[in-house]
Amino acid sequence: MTTSIPEYLNYIDGTWVAARDNAWIDVESPRNRQIIAKVPRGDEKDIADAVDAAGRAFPGWRDTAPRARGRLLQQIADKLEPEIERIARIISDENGNALRTQSRGEVTFAVDVFRYFGSVASEVKGETIPLNANVLDYSRREPIGIVGAIVPWNAPVQLAVMKIASALAAGNALVLKAAEDAPLAVLEIVKICHEFLPAGVLNVVVGYGTEAGEALITHPAVRKLSFTGSTAVGKRVMSAAAERIVPVSLELGGKNPQIVFPDADEDWVAQGTISGMRFARQGQSCTAGSRLFVHRSIVDSFVDKLTANLGKLKVGDPLDEETDIGAIVNKKQFDKVCGYIDEGLQRGESTVALGGLPPTEGPLSEGFYVQPTVFVGVENSWRLAQEEIFGPVLCVIPWDDEDEVVRMANDTHYGLSAFIWTHDIGRALRTAHSIDAGWIQVNQGGGQVLGQSYGGWKQSGIGREFSLEGMIESFTERKHVSIDTSR
Repeated sequence: MTTSIPEYLNYIDGTWVAARDNAWIDVESPRNRQIIAKVPRGDEKDIADAVDAAGRAFPGWRDTAPRARGRLLQQIADKLEPEIERIARIISDENGNALRTQSRGEVTFAVDVFRYFGSVASEVKGETIPLNANVLDYSRREPIGIVGAIVPWNAPVQLAVMKIASALAAGNALVLKAAEDAPLAVLEIVKICHEFLPAGVLNVVVGYGTEAGEALITHPAVRKLSFTGSTAVGKRVMSAAAERIVPVSLELGGKNPQIVFPDADEDWVAQGTISGMRFARQGQSCTAGSRLFVHRSIVDSFVDKLTANLGKLKVGDPLDEETDIGAIVNKKQFDKVCGYIDEGLQRGESTVALGGLPPTEGPLSEGFYVQPTVFVGVENSWRLAQEEIFGPVLCVIPWDDEDEVVRMANDTHYGLSAFIWTHDIGRALRTAHSIDAGWIQVNQGGGQVLGQSYGGWKQSGIGREFSLEGMIESFTERKHVSIDTSR
């Protein structure tokens, strides 16, 4: 008996539609390499329909009272909350993130995102300037218009909801291009949004970046581009925006440093660096602290603690409650990660403290599973230490001098995040202030928190998300009005 494969649809102008060309994309689960759904292969025609719908909806949404917009977002949160478990299981099935350690938290976070931006929708305020008694001089913050947004597959719900909630709270209409590898959970959340939002305010198209994505970033009616993904694609988005002088927000890649000082050779620090490396997300995170700078005096002792804790984590089926670490999202990424591991194994100057190439037999060989891998004695100039692997591969780099480690930490074209581990608060602050990165944590390795203005420096991006300030900066324009009241 064969089981039918569900077909999802694009969401345009308040209706669910197939791609204009009736083309489809298979969604493959990295758990077992089985096809779990079909989604539309949207292209330029579908994007054009979505942008037209957003253009028609924008004036009415812009003129809706901010608090009314906010209440709708909060109602979406209330309706989404009972669906956390169901949608979390979809995430784990489509992109391989472990249900217990990642996917439940991601959907729970999405609920909070709708509530947060719903609550601050009316906080988009201007200022007055007291020029003189006869002049009323003030500024307004107004929505930009049609926003084009593109999200990746590694945290599809968190990143999609971040753009949806903040852009809509500010009064914009949105066209979202969902990642073809992990669009299902996003579309399930859009089904909930459909119950509350006016038609055309939110539109979602699934498709390949070279087709739907390219059409979105080059559409002449799109007034703002918000992209999360690789630095290489981010450069293309910025180039397309430059042709029309369109503002962009870019949250791009990272090759982020973690610095362990000699006074931090402790078990809780080892556990914290594991969290900071995002091993529980298979290292598939732009904030992953994949360059671990450990003071040479404690390298052996610290690596023992690191591998002892890391070795306790279970790699396996993302839907298994016992699993800590799930699967790499697809074969292309799996092969890429394995290529980096193989390159590291070929170098005689470093050692492998844990992991290596994935098994070719047994249950893990049935999906895209990679064991956590730790290379020790890596040099900061190596490709392993300079390029974003986006997999569970950690490079341990010894250091001797504080100025030297800061220099090495900054010796990258990335500048997204950093993690510092020490009991000396003066040293921690001095180091934090010296590192070229937009988001730095000291003695903690967790994720972003709502209210923090999160974003990167250098080639890790432009703009900020996760906060009221980020929403205002990213999704509104300032208008200044000056009135002579004496005339």
